[in-house]
Amino acid sequence: MKNKDQSSPVALVTGASRGLGAAIAGRLAAEGWAVAVGCHAGLAQARRVAGEIRAAGGTAREFAADVTDEAEVARLVEEITATLGPVTALVLNATGPQPNIAPEKLGWQDHLDQLTFFVKSPTLLMQAVLPAMRENGGGRIIQIGSDVLERALPDMSAYVAAKAAQHALTRCWARALGEYGITVNTVAPGWIPVERHAGTPAESLASYTAEVPLGRMGRPEDVAAAVAFLASPQAGFVTGERVKVNGGHALGTA
Repeated sequence: MKNKDQSSPVALVTGASRGLGAAIAGRLAAEGWAVAVGCHAGLAQARRVAGEIRAAGGTAREFAADVTDEAEVARLVEEITATLGPVTALVLNATGPQPNIAPEKLGWQDHLDQLTFFVKSPTLLMQAVLPAMRENGGGRIIQIGSDVLERALPDMSAYVAAKAAQHALTRCWARALGEYGITVNTVAPGWIPVERHAGTPAESLASYTAEVPLGRMGRPEDVAAAVAFLASPQAGFVTGERVKVNGGHALGTA
């Protein structure tokens, strides 16, 4: 998946200043990608992630933008193209707050808040990178979803609905963009503890782990490995799929 005018392909990972995004950025860099470490407010953290990648011998640069804003997305992609080259892998990882809200208290704005991150933002970013992908003969679009679709958590219905819509985009875009050599897939993690889960009671971790057939919590590296595969030439004939990375936690659910 190399661009025709450069030695390394370029991957944009949104929400990469910490957590899953940082792990994905590091893994792609280790696989030979030049990585645009995307962030919104956490520029210092994104700079640290990019610096660690460069220290390990990889290529990375931090970029800040609000990926829910059309003008900001256009500027972001222009800056990445000018600095690293055209984006050939887009990893849609950016997210926002995911509050627990009982169905009887759910408002339309609660739905819109989730749809903004999981429908609007992916659409804006896909449209921004699409011309270069088409011109360069292909690309990879990888959405970071969730296994909450199977778990159907009642107090997270707005989040669950938005994640379902996100994967629906994956399936539709896979059909629409295949003729250009662009694959579109979703990686759906289970609960992967990262920085924002600091302070989670040990009993909660133990309870969840007891439900995982593989007997452990997932790690960011597990998700990064799945993304790296889908971004690789070996996954060139895989599109429209949703790959759960959860140790089998959702087995037996709808």
